[in-house]
Amino acid sequence: MKIAVTGIGYVGLSIAVLLAQNNEVWAVDIVPEKVELIQHKKSPIADKDIEEYLANKQLNLIPTTDDEAAYKDAEYIIISTPTNYDPTLNSFDTSSVESVIKKAMKINPGAIMVVKSTIPVGFVENMRAKYGCDNLMFSPEFLREGKALYDNLHPSRIIIGFHEGLQDKAGKFAALLAEGAIKEDVPILLMRSTEAEAVKLFANTYLALRVAYFNELDTFAEVRGLDSKSIINGVGLDPRIGTHYNNPSFGYGGYCLPKDTKQLLANYNNVPNNIIGAIIDANRTRKDYVSERILQLAGFGQKENPVVGIYRLTMKSGSDNFRQSSIQGVMKRIKAKGVEVIVYEPALKEEKFYNSTVIRDLSEFKEKADIIVANRYDEDLADVSQKLYTRDLFFKD
Repeated sequence: MKIAVTGIGYVGLSIAVLLAQNNEVWAVDIVPEKVELIQHKKSPIADKDIEEYLANKQLNLIPTTDDEAAYKDAEYIIISTPTNYDPTLNSFDTSSVESVIKKAMKINPGAIMVVKSTIPVGFVENMRAKYGCDNLMFSPEFLREGKALYDNLHPSRIIIGFHEGLQDKAGKFAALLAEGAIKEDVPILLMRSTEAEAVKLFANTYLALRVAYFNELDTFAEVRGLDSKSIINGVGLDPRIGTHYNNPSFGYGGYCLPKDTKQLLANYNNVPNNIIGAIIDANRTRKDYVSERILQLAGFGQKENPVVGIYRLTMKSGSDNFRQSSIQGVMKRIKAKGVEVIVYEPALKEEKFYNSTVIRDLSEFKEKADIIVANRYDEDLADVSQKLYTRDLFFKD
């Protein structure tokens, strides 16, 4: 069948590749450079599985900037355009999703539209009322940057949110996702769109809670001179807690967790809560603490003109994306004190990053920095361990 996917980011490209194994998939983006790369079987994002599948698999994938050609005669139109959190609106900016909905209804009113972008709770119902659109569903994604296709091939669950009258179409779409996966017997949950929207936000907020919890444990241990790793190992061996997702960091970041936690808090409105707001506050406090600790180790106030080196802006290894990375919040706090910050980030083409000098020669970077800050450890830093600050405790495990 013909399927259109609009928005070739981590979500859109991974789902397009997954479905193109067994269907004719048109991948639409407004950036010609992305489309051209895919035409040459190259990935515009860092994801080893996407790179391997584009280069070596038989895919019926048609990248294009022509949304009209893509939407025409498509049975499903998957929407995976960006929905960044707008602090002024106190909500996601869903304008790109709405734009696709309006255009798709005009070009192909019979198509089933499936929103994969993260949206506020109640968005689908609002769109149905606003545009008289009855062919709209929501399917949350649970992907990691750098492992987006892997997570589609090995999904923890498939969730489709729909309203009355679309159950058959929802089941059919779930079957398409399951067909493309390697993992067998994937749990499939069919529910109302509003509940599916809530699943996405609550799942990501729980992950943020877990990050914040182990970060606060680590702050306590570092201030008291205790061994964080020993404490975390002891806590994690309780099977109700587990030894996963427990490695301290400079705070939760990335594209999803910061905006999804804020959106969930905004959705609460007058609903009583303590935990959701505390998660956001805890992340801010962690960055405050880490920044003060770095300044202390750099000799701020005692040493003349200390230089803080930031090693990589990305959140994790295997990713080329540093949107909303926690290290940026730490950088801003350090720079606010008037301390010079230099950056080593090979993925950056610019000479400056928020007025901080970008150094591409690693040896030069190591020499100039009085202290090197890394959210995640890399073996390239082994020779400067005496001036390295990281809270990555499980990099060897």
